[in-house]
Amino acid sequence: MRLEAKTAFVTGAARGIGLAICEAFVAQGANVFGMDLDGDELEQSFGRLQATVGERVAWLRGDVTDEASVQAATQAARQRFGAVSTLVCNAATLTPSKTVEELSAQEWKHALDVNLTSAFYVCKHAIRHLRDNGSGSIIITASQMGSVAWMGTAPYCASKGAVIQLAKVLALDHAKDNIRANTLSPGGTLTSRLIRKWGSPEAAEREWGPKHPLGRLGRVEEIAQGAVFLASDESSFMTGADLVIDGGYTAW
Repeated sequence: MRLEAKTAFVTGAARGIGLAICEAFVAQGANVFGMDLDGDELEQSFGRLQATVGERVAWLRGDVTDEASVQAATQAARQRFGAVSTLVCNAATLTPSKTVEELSAQEWKHALDVNLTSAFYVCKHAIRHLRDNGSGSIIITASQMGSVAWMGTAPYCASKGAVIQLAKVLALDHAKDNIRANTLSPGGTLTSRLIRKWGSPEAAEREWGPKHPLGRLGRVEEIAQGAVFLASDESSFMTGADLVIDGGYTAW
């Protein structure tokens, strides 16, 4: 039980990598509070978890682009479990495949609001809970696209590169509080979002899998194990770093 006595607050928790992280955390003994805009799917996913682990999970529908909503959710997590030791800023959105010339200002702003500003809101309002706990771990889901680029993905690449830098600053600002901050950078991972982009799991594997030296897409469970490591005491000497789990994508 690598996360026993820890409590995690996770955004983008209803599906995909976020849900896999919640499931892995619970399996390792943590309490988990999930937040997602899709309240119905969050209710279904966490309802299934609750049926297995009981009161060690709780959840609240909320919009990560709304500061008041994030503040209320982080406070609810503290009230529900008495302490928060881990933040997982995982909320993200698909961005249209367009050049900068073709992008609308609203498309650009929405991508940064969900992928970047939401992490700022979570940290702004929840770092004090970690400080009160005496220590903590901040994990921000970035991407291999925060280090390399792909045509037509300016908002996504820019926002993911920005969260890598955000985590580095958080690591420096809060080392004195015994709070660590790192990013987790998955490569292409088979999620419902990726399936929507490519049309089917088979198409996603066929078109995107070979871009990775291992010849396939990642699985959400593989990414979740990286989050378990970053949340656990096993990574106690790790802060300001980017943990890349990308099937070798950035090694090309």
